Amino acid sequence: MRSAQLRRLLVGLGLFVTAAVGVTACGDGGTRDPERAAERARQVSDAWKGSEAARVWREGYFPLGDPVQLPEGAFHSDADQQAYQRQNFEIRGSLPGAPSKQGEIRWRSGGSLAVPVVSARAAYEKVGGASSPGPRLIVTAARLGEMAIRTSRGSATVPAWHFTIKGYDTPLKRVAVVASKLPKPPVKPVPDLTEDLWELAGLDTVSRDGRTVVLRAHHGSCDDGPGVDVLESGDNVVFSAYFRNPSDGPCTSDLRMKKVTVKLDRPVGDRMLLDAFTGRPVPYEGLPGSRSSSWS
Repeated sequence: MRSAQLRRLLVGLGLFVTAAVGVTACGDGGTRDPERAAERARQVSDAWKGSEAARVWREGYFPLGDPVQLPEGAFHSDADQQAYQRQNFEIRGSLPGAPSKQGEIRWRSGGSLAVPVVSARAAYEKVGGASSPGPRLIVTAARLGEMAIRTSRGSATVPAWHFTIKGYDTPLKRVAVVASKLPKPPVKPVPDLTEDLWELAGLDTVSRDGRTVVLRAHHGSCDDGPGVDVLESGDNVVFSAYFRNPSDGPCTSDLRMKKVTVKLDRPVGDRMLLDAFTGRPVPYEGLPGSRSSSWS
């Protein structure tokens, strides 16, 4: 099956999340061309180097970590954990509005940025907007404070709403500022998804020493899982995701997601993490309510 047809099938069936469907797809039978993928990675790396988009990226606030910090000891029960995963909260009391004064993002490496602070209600709806049947976490109060989060410029302290959760001694914290607008990428995405080069699902974690990156990558039901090649430069790191050893011939198309651990030659530092397929920074993707608005 040609790559364009494969992509149309997957898009039409909404398969950019883990799902199983009964459609016929064909692999390339191990015909991947690593040099072609490497050339695309070099193209992406060179396009971002010294670009206006890179300047905007380095001057803005782009979170690369979970904007939610759970209470200590969370969770006390399976019911509480289920409520959090389903974003099933209940408010008992009033939530403060947005402060008139701007907040400040402060980077550990130096530098700061003044930003508007959203209301407690707006932050709450990112983590507790559901109202479905079942167990719930009870929010009794909220106050404005701070929390640490990893960003494109390293670790930063950002304004955050601290929500008091019934039964917990420490608050649930949620970032109270919105990510900067993502700059227009200096390179276009690849026209078609193929087993040779696939869009990454997102960034999962970066180790404390910055040398290990865990990514979320897609793969099919008739292959050996996802693989990720890496191209490092002084300015950025480009990841090229692909399907390892896809079968040649008909098979049930079952698009899955798996974490892939990548070891770098040196720490990430302030280097950009880029997706070879999209030509864009790899978005942080976590659950629930953690995807940065930069990527929407």
